[in-house]
Amino acid sequence: MDSVVLAHHPNRSDPALVDVVVGAGVEEEHAWDHTLPVSPRFKLFAGNTMAASPAGDCAGVDGLFVPRGAPPSTPLHLIGCEAAEALLAVLRRPRKWDRDWVQLWALDNHGEVMCHHNVHLRVEKARPSVLGGALVDITLADGGDDRPPVLARPIWETWYRGVPTTRNQWAPYSAQGRSEWLDLTATRMSGRRPDRSGGTHHLDGRFVTDVPGLHCAMAEALVGPGGYFGREWNAFKDCMGGGFGVAPPFTLIWHDADVARRAVAAVVSDPDEGLSYFEDIVRLLERWGVTVVLQ
Repeated sequence: MDSVVLAHHPNRSDPALVDVVVGAGVEEEHAWDHTLPVSPRFKLFAGNTMAASPAGDCAGVDGLFVPRGAPPSTPLHLIGCEAAEALLAVLRRPRKWDRDWVQLWALDNHGEVMCHHNVHLRVEKARPSVLGGALVDITLADGGDDRPPVLARPIWETWYRGVPTTRNQWAPYSAQGRSEWLDLTATRMSGRRPDRSGGTHHLDGRFVTDVPGLHCAMAEALVGPGGYFGREWNAFKDCMGGGFGVAPPFTLIWHDADVARRAVAAVVSDPDEGLSYFEDIVRLLERWGVTVVLQ
């Protein structure tokens, strides 16, 4: 997953072949727990599914079938906990049994949930809080691997003041920061909502310089600032089916559409069809009965 080509050069034994060095993540190592055949063959595909176009064959792969240790855990410190009886009961138990799953909710200034985070309640240390009173500071052995990155802090601070009410507040952030923004819009989306159809929506395309930016701008155009309307192609398609505040038919006027057309020209959703992400989104809209006006 997340493969990046680092280098390539002719094969020493057969110059007609190419050796490719790839940096990538590996999921489900246990899936490779088997005996390889004497002469294994590997096939590359351009895409995420076996239905994607073949990109070539490999005589062998080095570096895949090797032991990989688990990454070191990073503690999570809970500061100023007002412990209810359920948490106090955990703190009174022997440490080796503190393996309950708990969910942390990050609340904004109005008490609305901004984010959910699941973590094992494996307590390393509990002590009187630095904040004083009857509060407790708790150190968990492992805070999990899906915590928001440092760059998400200013985004969280914006949302802490309440759901954004003005457009393009996501625009100054990088693609990763915009993805964090989309995550917060998804957290607030609970249950299906009644839809409205018809009318004209305006998409401000000046800042659509990447795929997350496209979905930030699309959601603002259709359901307003801070609203959710998908984080990627499949989720966007699901939203088009209704239950997320707006449903076709309607008209979408995409202002400064050439910004997105150029920015995501190299992002191809389906290698077989060769459409860019921008073209694929426009086609999806039109198939659902949306009148798309590119300006």
